[in-house]
This record gives sequence, structure tokens and C-alpha cells, in this order.
Amino acid sequence: MWRLRWQTLGLAAVSLGLALETLGFLVGWLRQQRRRRHRPPRREVLFFPSQVTCTEALLQAQRQGGPQGAAPAPTAAGPDCRRSPGATAGAAASAAVAAAQTTASSAASSCLCPLPHGESSLSRLLQYVLSARSSLELCLFAFSNPQLGRAVHLLHQQGVRIRVVTDCDYMALNGSQIGRLRKAGIQVRHDQGAGYMHHKFAIVDKKMLITGSLNWTTQAIQNNRENVLIVEDEEYVRLFLEEFERIWEEFNPVNYTFFPQRK
Repeated sequence: MWRLRWQTLGLAAVSLGLALETLGFLVGWLRQQRRRRHRPPRREVLFFPSQVTCTEALLQAQRQGGPQGAAPAPTAAGPDCRRSPGATAGAAASAAVAAAQTTASSAASSCLCPLPHGESSLSRLLQYVLSARSSLELCLFAFSNPQLGRAVHLLHQQGVRIRVVTDCDYMALNGSQIGRLRKAGIQVRHDQGAGYMHHKFAIVDKKMLITGSLNWTTQAIQNNRENVLIVEDEEYVRLFLEEFERIWEEFNPVNYTFFPQRK
């Protein structure tokens, strides 16, 4: 009898411990969801040409498996970055962002290159691209910038699903990143020359839109007057995603015409 009672009490204690552990997990999850709901949506405008800065710290942090998530909010924005009031206040406080910043700062301190290691429009753009966790759609007229190319390649290595739509003429130019991405196993589709595929936008995790006048080329980033808008807005993201899917199906290789049809 006493043995049965002790067994019953033991089972009750184990059940209570499991229940408390589950309750703690649920409370933490609910708090995290609440913080996400109350974080203002990102809205940022980047202007180019961008100051030439070292971006190796960001890429190194990603390679080392640094936390992914919200793009880190800088402590002091560069002269070519503009943000709407309060747009990144919630993201700046998250532990994941703080850890990412710490990892990037550590990598920057070990970099011996002569380039400045501060913020720039290019580094901000890289942070947003590297924040992808599940998917990244790229619809780009020209893509030759090596830093952005490395960022996309790293995301692919970490299991992010990446699809690229580009222009058939510019993908063949010297320095284009398209061949390297395709060789790595990333899905790439292009037009067949009936007008330019002139879009310049990206969709991160089907939640964030990156769009503007900027071609992802070193020439445009360092020399041209360009703009990039980053926005989290369900309606705009939906419209751009629909356009991407429409083009993706239109450029399906099964629809390519390699030889003129005989009459």
C-alpha cells in the first residue's frame, strides 16, 4: 500500500514538473509572439552611391552560423541611410539581433583590410538580404556585385530556398553572378529576349519587399544615384510576389523556343 502511494506521488511530481516546463515554454512563446506583433513594420529607404565599406564582417558572421532574423538596426545610421521614425525600434531590442551584432563586430575587429568598417547603404542592404530564413525571391535585371552574390550563395548553403529571375542578355556579361549561383544549384530562369526583364526587386521570407532603381552591380552601388525601399507590408509583398510567380511560370524552360517551328 505504501509503495503504491509513493509511486503515485512520484508520478504526480513528474507530471507536475512536465506541466510546469510546458507552461514555461508556452509563456515564452506567447511573449515572443506578442513582441513580434507589437514590433513596428520595417520601413527604410537607402540611397546610393554607397560609401565603400568592408562587408566581410557580415558575411563572416553568416558563415559562422550567426543568428538570422530581423536585420540588425545600426547604432548610428550612415549618411546614405534614411529610416522612418520608430521603424526599427522593436528589432533593435531583440536578443537575436544583439547576438548577430556581437558576432559581426567580432569579425570586423579581426579584419585587417584597409576599408572603413562602418555602416553604409550596401551593408544595410546586405543585412536585410541575410535576414532570410526560409525563402528569397530575386527578380533582377543585372546582378554582378560579388558581396551580394556571396550573401545569396551563403543563404543557399544554409537551406534557404532561392529563386532567381533575370535578363538573358545581362546574365551573360563578364562578372555576372548568375552563372555562379546556377552552378551552386540555385534555380534561375530568364527571358528569351522579347524586351528586357527590367525589374529590380527581392522578397525575403514572403514578408519583406526590397525594391527600387538599383541594379545589384558594383557600378550602380558605388557610382550611380539610386534608391532602394525596404518595407514590410502584406499588400505590397503580395502584389510583387504575384508578379514574380507570373514571370517564373512564363520563363519556365518548357516554354522556351530554341528552333523556329515549321509551317
